[in-house]
Amino acid sequence: MTRPCLIIGHRGARGLAPENTLAGFRAAIALGVDAVELDVALTADGVVVVSHDPRLNPDLTRDATGTWLPGPGLLIHTMPVAALAAYQVGRLRPDTDYAKLFPDQTPCDGEHIPTLDSVLRIDARVGFVVELKSFPGQPGVAASGEELAAATVAVADAAGVTPRIVVESFDWRGPRHLHRLRPNVRIALLTRAETVRDAAEWWAGPHPGDFRGSAPRAVAAEGASIWGPAWTDLTQDQVHEARELGLSVIPWTVNEPADMERLIGWGVDGIVTDRPDRASGLLRTMQA
Repeated sequence: MTRPCLIIGHRGARGLAPENTLAGFRAAIALGVDAVELDVALTADGVVVVSHDPRLNPDLTRDATGTWLPGPGLLIHTMPVAALAAYQVGRLRPDTDYAKLFPDQTPCDGEHIPTLDSVLRIDARVGFVVELKSFPGQPGVAASGEELAAATVAVADAAGVTPRIVVESFDWRGPRHLHRLRPNVRIALLTRAETVRDAAEWWAGPHPGDFRGSAPRAVAAEGASIWGPAWTDLTQDQVHEARELGLSVIPWTVNEPADMERLIGWGVDGIVTDRPDRASGLLRTMQA
């Protein structure tokens, strides 16, 4: 390996600790990650909180009595932050398909959906990759990308960590708005096969055909510095193309060492992973 590769803990360290929780982020930081990746939503009273799902997820959410939700819960966007704080998200619901994906995850009871502010103040050295969870095809489900982008950077400014954040999204409206508003803030654009196919919905303007079908060229044209493709969609030629365009390439979510090793060999700049322990061990071996 001739160049460094960043390790970015996905939702903290989802394979080892409850996702998008303070405990999960601390677990990832203890493993020596370069940055943690997290997802944000906006509550009814305008507080930026850390959650991947627009609704309370019954696979990982219990109420104040410890009872699992019977089904999908309320939309976070309709709840004040004080009401949201009553729910626990420190363990996976047993015997669900979701729990089976992460058999090594250690529960941590007492964890709640944290505010973005509390996460950004957790460590003075680590970076933060903040995904704006906006849903352009589902009006009213969540805040718009533009609203989320502005609110996220306001929190980062108040915490004094703006130079250490990257703001990303599949919905390009938020990062695009932020690039116009605050060109000094780093942005990343995410892609997967479905969002490239449905670019009219997710990209809001550009079309892959405008760039000879090249997602990296579309990302570079937006002024982003980072392209975040699904690792299963990525090819070695695309990595080379992106780097020729001046982009960093950071695929998600890579959990198996053999896949990590192949992508690192291709020259990716970082790996987003649920298992930062595996990535750290692999990098040590490759650097030995």
